[in-house]
Amino acid sequence: MTRSGLGLLWSRLSRGMSRAGLEPRPPGKRWLVAGLGNYRLQGTRHSVGMAVLNQLAKHLNVADQWKRQRQCCADVAITRFGEAELVLLKPCQFMNVNGRSVAQAAKMYQLAAEDIYLVHDELDKPLGKLAMKLGGSARGHNGVRSCIDCLNSNVSLSPRVV
Repeated sequence: MTRSGLGLLWSRLSRGMSRAGLEPRPPGKRWLVAGLGNYRLQGTRHSVGMAVLNQLAKHLNVADQWKRQRQCCADVAITRFGEAELVLLKPCQFMNVNGRSVAQAAKMYQLAAEDIYLVHDELDKPLGKLAMKLGGSARGHNGVRSCIDCLNSNVSLSPRVV
């Protein structure tokens, strides 16, 4: 991922915009940022969402604070971001069932779908780019489809990393 791509994600989170991108989020809000991928196949393009979360954790000085959460079958790091709390989540499952971890974490941390950012690969785009997408279809991405199905919603914001 390019430095500018991580900067775009960081900028989007730091602005604290709502799902529509128009209204500021209230202070003290909690967000979940989920890096989709195949946990056992890290380092592959399909698991770039997890790599982005590793870099984000370094940037936020929580790279050494990942803890396994059995309730949601994921590695989780939690930090403050201004007045907000950020929950970073790396599902410990295969991509096609990442939604189970995301939905369980949403339940654990009492989050609505619009409070969730999904970071995932986009294979039909040029390598090294970041694109933001609000809601919509999974566009053939099985990890995103799993999240949509398990959350019963397609309103989460998806930073797609290619």
